[in-house]
Amino acid sequence: MEKEILKNTLIEPCYVEELVEIIRSDISEEEMKTGLLGYHSNDIADALEDLTPDERKKVYRVLGPKETAEIFSYIENPTEYLVEIKLEESSSIISQMDSDDAVDLLEKIDSATSEKLISLMDPESSQDVRLILSFDNDEIGSKITTNFIVIKKNMSVRQAMRELISQAGENDNISMIYVVDEDEHFYGAVDLKDLIVAREDDRMDNLISTSYPYVKGHYKISDCIERIKDYAEDSIPVLNDDGKIIGIITADDIIEVVDDELGEDYAKLAGLTAEEDINETMLKSIKKRLPWLIILLFLGFLVSSVVGIFEPVVAILPIIISFQSLILDMSGNVGTQSLAVTIRVLMHGNLKAKQKRKLIFKETRVGLVNGLFLGVLAFIFTGIYVFVFRQMPLTNAFLISGCVGVSLVVAMAVSSLVGTVIPMFFHKIKIDPAVASGPLITTVNDLVAVLVYYSLSWVFLINIFKLI
Repeated sequence: MEKEILKNTLIEPCYVEELVEIIRSDISEEEMKTGLLGYHSNDIADALEDLTPDERKKVYRVLGPKETAEIFSYIENPTEYLVEIKLEESSSIISQMDSDDAVDLLEKIDSATSEKLISLMDPESSQDVRLILSFDNDEIGSKITTNFIVIKKNMSVRQAMRELISQAGENDNISMIYVVDEDEHFYGAVDLKDLIVAREDDRMDNLISTSYPYVKGHYKISDCIERIKDYAEDSIPVLNDDGKIIGIITADDIIEVVDDELGEDYAKLAGLTAEEDINETMLKSIKKRLPWLIILLFLGFLVSSVVGIFEPVVAILPIIISFQSLILDMSGNVGTQSLAVTIRVLMHGNLKAKQKRKLIFKETRVGLVNGLFLGVLAFIFTGIYVFVFRQMPLTNAFLISGCVGVSLVVAMAVSSLVGTVIPMFFHKIKIDPAVASGPLITTVNDLVAVLVYYSLSWVFLINIFKLI
């Protein structure tokens, strides 16, 4: 019985059917508005998909621009619904959205329509949107919102509370209140909790944190992302070059920025220039991938030419080619692992020369120790395989497996070194280390592994032990 009650309480509620029923009912628009406002905007956004265009227009009209704007902020692609509304009505809805949400929406439609909508918006909203759009996509200013509270540093506690109440009607990011001086320059911040519990005769100077972190609007996102994360604040002010607040970046924005950066780095590790979108056109995806594939093609030719140099070795001892993929795969795997670790470390700031040497030494040791362990396993099982299934003499079988094992040890150690040094080199010459992508490291390590494996086979198996 208790399990059944628990099961029922854990079922996620779905209000879409209820909302659709309300919208399609014969009740008055006033009753419909009251009914709809009893649900969360996210639930209404989900319900729009099940409605006809006429029914959606009815919802927009009943709720008005402000509530419709809140619903649109929860829609993944609001432009498909925006086309159902006249430009004047659309501009009214966008004017009611937070400036960052409005910019996200406007960037998804064609530039001509976007410019028309901005010109029809109210002057304050239009100015905020144009401000955000003035920044490049890789600058932190492109992620700000103008939804924040600001007070003067010379205010009393009573005056600050009045100003807070006055601005809270238009701005709901009130957990942190920002303070400016007489010249409108950023001075510090006050926690809402501290302001609420303060007495009227308390000095504002005792409440203001003058060392509160900030970033400049033209800072590159990749450069200041760690600074933003380290402070773990609900919001951080963004300043212009004159030191005046132009907006804030909230915790939600920070999460989105971090997610975008990680997604972009992950895409680069796959050999792409940026993270691909599911809705991206085929031609655009081809343009992103083709340059790297061309580079890797020529590197592949280099690997093949090296294999060609050792063709006499394969002709004399064909069995060794059976274990080539084993060496190549393992060296590629450890190289990619070292690459991922190195990029992660480099993202946390500039490393000193001593720290870099320590990381290189550590990764090479890890590759060597793992190589020793796997090399022993390869020696044993390859020897058994060659002896049992290829029916070669026991001594010859384990000479071949010994060559495979030693090659594996050397290739894995060198690959770990390569996977650490290459991204450090890119970082040193001011290129994003994520550009040292997985496919590049894998191809370089293939070259290393081929050279090691066939060289050892030539020297030991053919020239020294005379296996033919």
